[in-house]
Amino acid sequence: MPVSISENMSFWSLIVNASILVQLVMVALLVMSLISWWYIFLKREIFKDALRSAKTFENYFSSVNDPGSLYQHSRASKSRGALDRIFESALREFTKLNQTGMSLPTVMDGTRRAMNAQYQRELDRLEMHLSFLATVGSVSPYVGLFGTVWGIMNAFRGLANVGQATLAQVAPGIAEALIATAMGLFAAIPAVLAYNQYVRDIERLTARYESGMEEISNLLQRSVTVS
Repeated sequence: MPVSISENMSFWSLIVNASILVQLVMVALLVMSLISWWYIFLKREIFKDALRSAKTFENYFSSVNDPGSLYQHSRASKSRGALDRIFESALREFTKLNQTGMSLPTVMDGTRRAMNAQYQRELDRLEMHLSFLATVGSVSPYVGLFGTVWGIMNAFRGLANVGQATLAQVAPGIAEALIATAMGLFAAIPAVLAYNQYVRDIERLTARYESGMEEISNLLQRSVTVS
């Protein structure tokens, strides 16, 4: 009885009948994809909150000339973000150094160092898990290709014991191998797109943070000059 080409060619059948190594590759790619999607949605919310809090801080900052009022608003704000924490660290250091009787340039230098330290912590928070997305985006296609090469190699090894090769005998082995490549691309493409988008978001946010740090420094310096 002739073998139908479509026999055992369903997606699930191809996965179940694949070799153990190819199945392991598929499982690894599936896990990488699921984790990357988790980080994609997680980081999406983090960046939305970061942008919202930065806008809130900037809008209120433009309407005050008193560090005390800004501090009270920052502490009471429901959308406290990076700029709020940078300002609070700057104000604490500024107040502490100013009480020691140091010169204003020395006080402002210490204040800027405190802001830079908090800025780096905020930057680390934004960049967290992005390296995983970059790794998935760059490694997944090669992992899938490895599974494909191994599957095709097994398919041709199986033909060595067959006197006459037909499409029905070759197609399932090649199809199951190509699934690994497809899964590798499925894992890689969203990770790469998300990584590039979040890198651009970080660049925009860091520009706003650096501008905010300069404005905070000027506000604290003016508060001493006025008093």
